[in-house]
Amino acid sequence: MFTIYVYVLDTFADWEMGYAISELNSGRFFKKDAPRISLKTVSYSKGPIRSMGGLTIVPDCLIDDIVVSETSVLLLPGADTWNDRKHAAILEKASAFLALGAAVGAICGAVTALAGFGLLDQRPHTSNGPGFLEMFCPNYKGQDFYIDKPSVADNNLITAGCTGALLWAKQIMEHLGVFQADTLDSWYAYFSTGASEHFFALMQTLPSCHGD
Repeated sequence: MFTIYVYVLDTFADWEMGYAISELNSGRFFKKDAPRISLKTVSYSKGPIRSMGGLTIVPDCLIDDIVVSETSVLLLPGADTWNDRKHAAILEKASAFLALGAAVGAICGAVTALAGFGLLDQRPHTSNGPGFLEMFCPNYKGQDFYIDKPSVADNNLITAGCTGALLWAKQIMEHLGVFQADTLDSWYAYFSTGASEHFFALMQTLPSCHGD
């Protein structure tokens, strides 16, 4: 079983997480032998968190409750409040995850936070465009590892810019192996184009559509 820890902080960009967490939590397109998923929201306190979209979330657990293991995944959303020092603890956890080989997914402002913590200096990654990380992270030294794409997967580190949420979700699910390859391809094609033929192709990849 994989435990997915979704870090929530005030002003977090709820839509950036939408594709990934909705599929991981619902399991609606999972393959038959997919690993089980437990999704938990985590934060620096048990107090309510207010998202950028105005949603209020009460975290399931605290940073200290996170179990760092190869079957744990840490997802970090963008937010306007990453500069607050109270988020240093989750960045320490992210460092521990990466050192162990556990998966870390970061998008938009969370990528900037990882860069400021020195975690992207030697790893392929992306952000909101060339030069973006230098603007906010004076100590950033990962220019040689920057890839100008919406989302970049480097083994257990998956980073994305603010427009890369769909591809980021695809790469996270691919890393976890919860979809069949043809299901994932059709899912991504449908949500990236809206073309109905991809929806029907997606349905045909599911066991229930074949009478299994």
